[in-house]
Amino acid sequence: VLLEINCETDFVAKTDDFQTLAKDISMHIAASCPISVHAEDISESVIEKEKEIYFEQAKSSGKPDNIIEKMIEGRISKFYKENVLMEQQFVKDPDKTIKDLITENVAKFGENIIIKRFSRFQLGETIKTS
Repeated sequence: VLLEINCETDFVAKTDDFQTLAKDISMHIAASCPISVHAEDISESVIEKEKEIYFEQAKSSGKPDNIIEKMIEGRISKFYKENVLMEQQFVKDPDKTIKDLITENVAKFGENIIIKRFSRFQLGETIKTS
């Protein structure tokens, strides 16, 4: 995992606590396979594809349209919780999300902490060619 996590000063960035936070978040990314940092970072085409899948699944259940819409909203919400880093439950403490972890550390360090981006590499993953 390559992680870009920023704070406001070099002083905080060089502390053991900040380094531990960065390592914990990297470990979490390696274990949980998020696809983006924030929900708004996910492309609209991915969300539309997910909605289509959920619509077909809900439609086959025979539920009325208004119930189907609520089912789709619930499943999209669950999709975000499973695939968006800031909304995922932290692997070392499932009672808090990554967003909660960042908030706690902002209070601890007294300055903003922002996860800008990450890249996750997996052994044995192949390159897709077209």
